[in-house]
Amino acid sequence: MRELLAITKALSDASRVRLFCALARRGELCVCQLQELLELAPSTTSKHLSLLAAARLVEARKEGRWVYYRLATEAPAPGMDGIVEWVLEQAAMSPVLDQDKTRLDAILAIPPEALCQQQAEGRRCCSSAPATPAEVRWRKDGPGN
Repeated sequence: MRELLAITKALSDASRVRLFCALARRGELCVCQLQELLELAPSTTSKHLSLLAAARLVEARKEGRWVYYRLATEAPAPGMDGIVEWVLEQAAMSPVLDQDKTRLDAILAIPPEALCQQQAEGRRCCSSAPATPAEVRWRKDGPGN
């Protein structure tokens, strides 16, 4: 029962399904690439990935300063061999995943080192304009002033 609950929890969020599908389509991806795809904070992306890993749907490996994720090589629980295929079939009907495929193509064209540098500088790789720095959005006298 514990495995079933972990898997259903891991797949009960659209961002985690998007991560799962991106890994199924592309194989191994760096956290910075996944973060860029979802346009989420590093901590939020890591939390989503940790829930997928806890359900044994994905596995990670560290290489230098980068952490790479991929789909787990073994089924998360006995009798769950078809879960990847089922999730991908159901998710294939989503236009968001088509957009993710296009965005991921652009993201993968950037070396991880350059992508991490862009993220550290507050720029997004797939945007026409850099992200607005926090100090501009939130001045001392309050937001938007």
